[in-house]
Amino acid sequence: MFKQNYNVIGVMSGTSLDGVDLAHIKFHKDLNWNYEILETSTIPYSESWLKILKGAVGFSETELEKLNIDYTNLLAHIIKDFISNFKIDDLDAVCSHGHTVLHKPELGFTLQIGNLPVISELTNQTIVCDFRVNDIRLGGQGAPLVPIGDKLLFSEYDYCLNLGGFSNISFDENQQRIAFDISPVNTVLNYNSNILGFPYDDRGLIAKSGNFNSDLFDKLNDLDFYKLSFPKSLGIEFVNEFIFPIIKSFIIPTKDIMNTFVEHIAFQISKVIYKKRAKLLITGGGAYNDFLLERIKFYLPNIEVVIPDNKTIEFKEALIFAFLGILRMRNEINVLSSVTGAQKNHCSGLIFERKR
Repeated sequence: MFKQNYNVIGVMSGTSLDGVDLAHIKFHKDLNWNYEILETSTIPYSESWLKILKGAVGFSETELEKLNIDYTNLLAHIIKDFISNFKIDDLDAVCSHGHTVLHKPELGFTLQIGNLPVISELTNQTIVCDFRVNDIRLGGQGAPLVPIGDKLLFSEYDYCLNLGGFSNISFDENQQRIAFDISPVNTVLNYNSNILGFPYDDRGLIAKSGNFNSDLFDKLNDLDFYKLSFPKSLGIEFVNEFIFPIIKSFIIPTKDIMNTFVEHIAFQISKVIYKKRAKLLITGGGAYNDFLLERIKFYLPNIEVVIPDNKTIEFKEALIFAFLGILRMRNEINVLSSVTGAQKNHCSGLIFERKR
């Protein structure tokens, strides 16, 4: 007989490199799943760690092995501090995504660092982690993983859109959950904000002050990725290989690049939301970008856009990875083949039991 109540921590680090998100969450299962997000925290990366993580895509195998050890130690320290600072006890598990440094599903490979078995010993907690690898083995993209949480925790919305390092969406179609990555978002906007001396574009004010460049807009929209059908997913490799070379071929002010890229993001989102009237939930750091929201609403005038409370905006992915961990502990399906392209629905993730 499974438990009805779970006390867990969800841990997530995204491609936008904002830091490590941690959320203490209590789940209750009756007919449906319910949750309460309690304490939350985002621990920013130091300058040295930012440099390392940005450059990891080019690391050798030996360098990646060392990075995995070092990052696992860092993550364990962050988790222990979070538990200690908020005096959290009686945890069922810490459910951690780790940090993606390589994602090449077409080559049968994905790597999330911070998921080594020693993390259980270092934190003195049961750890559930490494959710993507099994899906790759089953022929899937290893992403997206959030849709099972969207389906079971946010079923009142027609579409769930996350605006993080990349935009991704999930929705029901023909009694199946469909989900895929749409385009880069903060991986590109933050990079250009950094050029101007800012960590990010606060409320999108820099982008809004720029001028639209139709030639850049057309070149971006012409990329082959946007012509592919789902399942499909994006990694930082796509940005480095395709997006940045296009952007750098235009000698225009950075704020014009940002203005045009916001338009590109909004346009690509509008292409995948086909219902004439629907309810759209938006979460992730991009939900604070007023200019981006303005452009999304411009392209989708009849869609009801819902921006939830700050904890849900900022910690929805940590919430859902906590939920994936619970499903893993219950041996229930936590990855949907309809969104990843795997051979079958499955239960994915490793469990490193706390030593009592």
